[in-house]
Amino acid sequence: MKEIEITEIPPLSPGELSLLDMHSIANVLNVLRCELTVLGLLAADRDSYFHDGLAVCDSLRASMRNHEAALRSATRIEEFEHIVFTELTVKLENPPRRPDPRDISESLDNLRAVFAILKVRAMEILARAATPDRWTPFDLDKLRADFLDVFAAIEKNSKGRYRILYNAARKEANDYYIDFKFETAGGGALLMPPVFQDSMRDLIANARKYTAPGGSITAALYEDDRELRFVVSDTGRGIPESELATVVEFGKRASNVGNVRTMGGGFGLTKAFMVAKRFGGRFWIASELGRGTRIRIAIPRPEAIPHAA
Repeated sequence: MKEIEITEIPPLSPGELSLLDMHSIANVLNVLRCELTVLGLLAADRDSYFHDGLAVCDSLRASMRNHEAALRSATRIEEFEHIVFTELTVKLENPPRRPDPRDISESLDNLRAVFAILKVRAMEILARAATPDRWTPFDLDKLRADFLDVFAAIEKNSKGRYRILYNAARKEANDYYIDFKFETAGGGALLMPPVFQDSMRDLIANARKYTAPGGSITAALYEDDRELRFVVSDTGRGIPESELATVVEFGKRASNVGNVRTMGGGFGLTKAFMVAKRFGGRFWIASELGRGTRIRIAIPRPEAIPHAA
């Protein structure tokens, strides 16, 4: 499997930089819009039935290209949630169609879960906006639990098409197996830039997205006194060798993934590279068609920051 180090990509515009910073919110908004569309088809056979909610999604997505507007939007998530659920309550009292109540209940549960995630992502972005370059201690158990919640949400969104498992002995033909380890040299809290958590989520989601059910994913994070290291690898479709140097560029996807349904913006790799570069780190990508892809990131630990206890 050929590995190359990415050291530069073409310059990004202010709007593109804002989208990268807000990527974790933008992805959740895409899921929210999809859920509202599906619910509209269930309740009225019209994908635009819940137009107030869809307008909220579109307004929020549009604000992501302006950093200040995006931060203002991040403070208003509960207000937007109220608009969406007010419309749902009114229109589901007497919908044009009579869908199975179980389908409606499942969709509403999904929407509540999406808003719960959206509020967490908004709080993360607002917290780091005040001190964007800080390194923060993370409790390893809580960090692992947060990622397990992400995997659970991905599995739930599949609506039974696959499971995500962490024990290879339980794996069946249509399951994903994830080898998932977060560790520190001293066994205490982990120190990292909060924005790097976004990048880890994006890279793991990409690995799942471009790996068919039945495949395996490795995600590992390790910190010592010298550096923070992260690797994610998969057994997915891989990237053509000729595109390894350019697939990290903003909005680029490999030419062999056009048939993959995705709700992302196509810049998760870009964000991970830019975060690594911003903190003085290095970024490598390795891939082979039919075998999978591996991303490695190493970020030096600032000497001025004491190791977390």
